[in-house]
Amino acid sequence: MFTGIIEELGTVELFTSKPAGARLRVKCAHVLGDLTEGASIAVNGVCLTAVDLRGDSFGADLAPETIARSNLGDLTMGSRVNLERPLTPVTRLSGHIVQGHVDATGELVTLDPLGDGNYWLTIRVPAELDRYLVHKGSIAIDGISLTIASLDGPLLGVTIIPHTYANTRLGSLRPGARVNLEVDVIAKHVEKLISHSAANMRP
Repeated sequence: MFTGIIEELGTVELFTSKPAGARLRVKCAHVLGDLTEGASIAVNGVCLTAVDLRGDSFGADLAPETIARSNLGDLTMGSRVNLERPLTPVTRLSGHIVQGHVDATGELVTLDPLGDGNYWLTIRVPAELDRYLVHKGSIAIDGISLTIASLDGPLLGVTIIPHTYANTRLGSLRPGARVNLEVDVIAKHVEKLISHSAANMRP
């Protein structure tokens, strides 16, 4: 489990496509401090298993499902990626509960400066995720825990503060870029509970 607070910007050192899936290698420093073989790590908000650890990088295998559902298949050598290690029992939950299980990808529409290092990010969200989105609710975009500031049809708006802009890959993205979206898991649980309750109440 993650919090959506990005720890480091990594750089894709190698991306090798395979008949089924791909192998990714990410160059980084900070997150390697206590990373162990087989441990989980979030890359752009996708929970992956770290393998083949080296002094300045780690590898990860991408399953076909991961490539189909996320933007990791778009990565090339030199791409910047958001990295976060799993939380520990004593970690402050500064963001929200992020599982690293991406629901879909969205499209970056605009990233407009608001002044003083702040930005307004607009994302086009797939229709199937709309029911999980509420004003002032949480969403993970490329693994970043963000608060929904506006909802206008398929368009979702969030404010990006200077720290987030400087310490994540958002600043390197351009309109049309795909971003990974993970909705609040609590919303999905509530939906299932309500649907089951409604079904049981039918005559």
